[in-house]
Amino acid sequence: MTGPRRQGRSCHRPFRLGLTGSIGMGKSAVAGMFRELGVPVFDADAEVHRLQGPGGALLGAIEARFPGTTGPQGVDRRALGARVIGQPAAMAALEAIVHPAVAAARRAFIARHRSHGIVLLDIPLLFETRGERAMDMVAVVSAPAFVQRRRVLARPGMTAAKFDRLRASQMPDHVKRARADLIIGTARPKWQTKQQVSHLLACLRAALAR
Repeated sequence: MTGPRRQGRSCHRPFRLGLTGSIGMGKSAVAGMFRELGVPVFDADAEVHRLQGPGGALLGAIEARFPGTTGPQGVDRRALGARVIGQPAAMAALEAIVHPAVAAARRAFIARHRSHGIVLLDIPLLFETRGERAMDMVAVVSAPAFVQRRRVLARPGMTAAKFDRLRASQMPDHVKRARADLIIGTARPKWQTKQQVSHLLACLRAALAR
């Protein structure tokens, strides 16, 4: 774990710690560790699932743009993925529907947790959407490429070709690492990663208490 590099900037209340990382890097596990340590966590992926699930607020707009990709159970993620993965224009159209709604939910989450000193904003596309500008600090979860590949290919229904398309559609890990304030490594056992998270959180809380 590297130390913070942003100096001399004012902080929000609550302090906004952004968490991001590429597919298979262990970001969800790290977010869970923060939650266990008492930090409120906004899960952008979970919010997307809610917005696209049964009765979700975005179903009408998604169906209008991508006919045949929604139904009574919400968005058919496989059908929608087939329409947008590897198709930059289609992906941009989907993001134009989804991102504003998720941003509004994030603002509401922050408002609900103003009494907390720190909130964690778990956002997979944080850098891609320039969301880092609204953060006080950004942590990137990272692991070597061979670990990432092994983890992702172990998922049900995943293929090497699909993984390659997903990875190609994301900002490269080395670029995210270069733009991060903190890097949380997940290649080692989970207890060691949790030690990193606990140390980071203790340092942040001490700094904010001063």
